[in-house]
Amino acid sequence: MTTQKPAKETRRTAMEPNSHTEALKPPEDSHTLRPDPENLFTNSKLNREILRGLAGRSIVEVRDYTKEEVIELCKFAAILEATEVASSHPLDGKIIITAFFEASTRTRTSFESAILRLDGKVISIPDEQITGVKKGESLADIGEMFNAYGDLVIMRHTETSSTDEIRKNLRVPLINAGNGSGEHPTQALADWYALLKWNPLLASPGASDKPKLHLGILGTPGSMRAVKSFLLMSLFFGENFRKVTVVSEMADPLGPELEEEIRKAGIEFEVTNDLQTIVSDLDVIYMNSIALLGDSYKTLDSRYKLDQNTPLKKDAVIMHPLARLDELDTSFDKTCHNLYFSQAHGAVFVRQALLVSLLDRLDRLPKNIPIKGN
Repeated sequence: MTTQKPAKETRRTAMEPNSHTEALKPPEDSHTLRPDPENLFTNSKLNREILRGLAGRSIVEVRDYTKEEVIELCKFAAILEATEVASSHPLDGKIIITAFFEASTRTRTSFESAILRLDGKVISIPDEQITGVKKGESLADIGEMFNAYGDLVIMRHTETSSTDEIRKNLRVPLINAGNGSGEHPTQALADWYALLKWNPLLASPGASDKPKLHLGILGTPGSMRAVKSFLLMSLFFGENFRKVTVVSEMADPLGPELEEEIRKAGIEFEVTNDLQTIVSDLDVIYMNSIALLGDSYKTLDSRYKLDQNTPLKKDAVIMHPLARLDELDTSFDKTCHNLYFSQAHGAVFVRQALLVSLLDRLDRLPKNIPIKGN
């Protein structure tokens, strides 16, 4: 396995630097990972044609991306993180509806921040109690109304079937921000943005020294949508993993569909309920503890915790979609194992990249953005 070099401090580019990134630097007494976004685009321009192929599409599940689109979106996000583009007003004149029928902090706020920083407009529905759903209105009818009110809809809902229901009449693009125990495809994009910044070789198909990582998942992908989407996106990059181990108290944490997807990808995998036997061999640890089961939240895998006594590899990284409970001790927050804050901070930039692409506003970017075809 290739040993990951320490993350560099973010450098300034010839392009106008993004002043917002100053706030993302860790405290001086912290070793928290903040990988340099320039690692993803210094030697590789964006591919305009791949990004333009996203125009007008919906992103409801991980299968709605291709691997090439994931890589280009992450490169685009890296440029947005390193470069000031707000003065070009890429989303000026576009109205985005954020319809959150389920509670959210990070996802809704990061989407709305992404929109507003690009000069788009937001119609925000932060609670289903203020919508016609409270009176029994169908999602199909709401979708029909949304066609007249906005240019794109971002929706979170407690029901897994909600994306199918609203798309019966919705004709503008839809981004799924979480549908019950279904998927969370933009969280997976933020996850992989953090990973690709951490080790850009993961996105280099021709590299001779590509890493072979042992990925550990602490949770239940079958009922945790963020974990499921992360695992599905990881299959795009299967050549980088020598093994995937799922650590769960459940006998069948994957379900038949996910298990079949892993088998088709040809990745060695196992399921265990004993974290201690494998944790010291893990290179990447992705964990979560909160699942939506039925109409309530359940805390799963609570006995699988990481704390200061956990024997991690020296260069292992920890990922977590947040919010966390006590499964991830705060003692990791200022260590070099912490990639989870980078995940959270990068979410704004990957969502900006996705919105600009879906709304076909690449031509609004500054001329010095390194895009093939300019």
